[in-house]
Amino acid sequence: MNQPSQRDRVWAVRGAVQAAHNDQESILGSTEELMRELLARNVIDAGHIVSVIFTCTDDLDAQFPAVAARRIGLDRVPLICAREIDVPGAMERVIRVILHYYGAFEHLPQHVYLGEAQKLRRDLHSAQ
Repeated sequence: MNQPSQRDRVWAVRGAVQAAHNDQESILGSTEELMRELLARNVIDAGHIVSVIFTCTDDLDAQFPAVAARRIGLDRVPLICAREIDVPGAMERVIRVILHYYGAFEHLPQHVYLGEAQKLRRDLHSAQ
């Protein structure tokens, strides 16, 4: 793992994905896909990650999304899961993430909204 340089700064990148079902396989599979895409698009090394916060809508309770992050090698990163605000009419089965990491000052964070979750941030959809 590379260590952050003194020329780096802390960035935060957001993302979301909709799980197909409220079951362990759907939650972990969707979260892994989202995390891999966030890391790849932003060229983030695990050693540069400060922390990761996951939220889920109330209808997802079969597994913690953080388990997926551990499965892809983020075993030394502080992770936490929380509940999303239950807004009437909001998209169901959504897993959201905010990932804090060190990156170069000139870096431009690439937020990742996959599949149906792209509707949550139409302003970013054209960039994906």
